[in-house]
Amino acid sequence: MTEESIITEDLRNMLGVEAPPEVFEVEKGHIRRFAEAVGDANPLWQDETYARKSRYGSIIAPPMFLQDEGKNKFADRLIELPLPLPGFLNGGVEIEFYQPMKPGDVVTTQAKLIDLYEKQGKTGKLVFMIVEVTFKNQRQELVSISRNIFISR
Repeated sequence: MTEESIITEDLRNMLGVEAPPEVFEVEKGHIRRFAEAVGDANPLWQDETYARKSRYGSIIAPPMFLQDEGKNKFADRLIELPLPLPGFLNGGVEIEFYQPMKPGDVVTTQAKLIDLYEKQGKTGKLVFMIVEVTFKNQRQELVSISRNIFISR
């Protein structure tokens, strides 16, 4: 006897659909505040004299800056759907980095639900939603790809 899936049709319909792009500008002050907030004193993030002498030629954003600045409304859309289970949590993120972000860069994010599956957990069924977000700069260079795991339980 096959068990019925608890994945809703609304979720299935989002699979593979790209969300509208979102754009943000990388700002020097935000880079500094982010580095201070996470306690990262790397001079590449804050010291212009030091950063100018580096291979990057200027201040760059810490790699995880994109998780702060690049928040994508796509995850909010998932949360707003009538999920099959009441709880919602972050199951982690996998990130590939390609280009550093510099002040003045204009970054476009594009998100889509790339995988959707369910598993049996200790306390019942879990629904896993994998959201991939692509980050490109104003030159259409790939900056980063993140794959976020969201779990409905």
